[in-house]
Amino acid sequence: MEKISFVVPCYGSEKTISRVVSDIYELMKQRDSYEYEIILINDCSPDAVWQVIKRLCAQYPETVKGVSLAKNFGQHSALMAGYHLSKGDYVVTLDDDGQTPVGQTFALFDELLEGEYDVVYARYEERKDNSFRKIGTLLNNVMLEVLLDKPKKIRLTSFFVARRFVIDEVCAYKNAFPYIWGLVLRTTHNIANVAIPHSSRIEGESGYTLKKLLGLWMNGFTAFSVKPLRISSGIGMLCALLGAVGVCFTVVNKLMHTQIPAGYSSLMSVLLIIGGILMILLGLIGEYVGRIYLCINTMPQYIVREIFNSKGEMLDESGYAENVGFMEQERWERQSDA
Repeated sequence: MEKISFVVPCYGSEKTISRVVSDIYELMKQRDSYEYEIILINDCSPDAVWQVIKRLCAQYPETVKGVSLAKNFGQHSALMAGYHLSKGDYVVTLDDDGQTPVGQTFALFDELLEGEYDVVYARYEERKDNSFRKIGTLLNNVMLEVLLDKPKKIRLTSFFVARRFVIDEVCAYKNAFPYIWGLVLRTTHNIANVAIPHSSRIEGESGYTLKKLLGLWMNGFTAFSVKPLRISSGIGMLCALLGAVGVCFTVVNKLMHTQIPAGYSSLMSVLLIIGGILMILLGLIGEYVGRIYLCINTMPQYIVREIFNSKGEMLDESGYAENVGFMEQERWERQSDA
């Protein structure tokens, strides 16, 4: 029997995550031919979401797994922690705030199977986010097209279904600052969209601040593409070309108008040429440094503090699985009994 894993990163969702889990249970009653698991990752949320997750683990010990990270690593690192624990043949990624229409999951799933796609993303015809998030989503999609060669007609969102081999390839990434969309795009372009309605947020506001969004975009810029460095080289060439044109203009102008004082124009032209050449050289050096950075950055993606109902698996500080038993679950159960 095939298995579906639902991976849900949690931050500031103590009042919504129970509803999300309940919706998943109702959804899976429609397809009882599939086994399933729900993996909830607490990204060091400041509210009591971890306590809610532990209650859900106790309520559904055979299905729900809970992971608590040692500090706030960000949504994509939290997803990596969940992916490492997942065992499903198919993995569904969704949000914890209730905006993801869980009831539409099989619309994505059926498209994945019928179209023989590797990944299927939800495409929201009308997003219920605030203007700040809408602009951020638009800029993110433009960046993905320019830097990571995303198909232009495809929109990537936080709600998607992927085959096991795609998730395995995502998990093979060991460097810091993971960027899930970049990892998916470097694995496959056999991607589809399904248009579904976007739900309104049940409660609260998005945990993404401008700082977090900029950090996420920087992951895409620096960890999965050297195009920004090539763009800097192109800017350098353009500056050098403008400097050369300026030199020619200055010489011709001086020959035609001998009364023009020399100095300022020629100085600016020389500065443009030198600056352009320096940018070209820095771009070339940056090309090598960028490639080295992509290979040797070994900061941990996440660090796990606690884990519940994991069938004997714990994750070490680098994000790799090792068997450590049910120590944390047993300790919590003893505390609950007391």
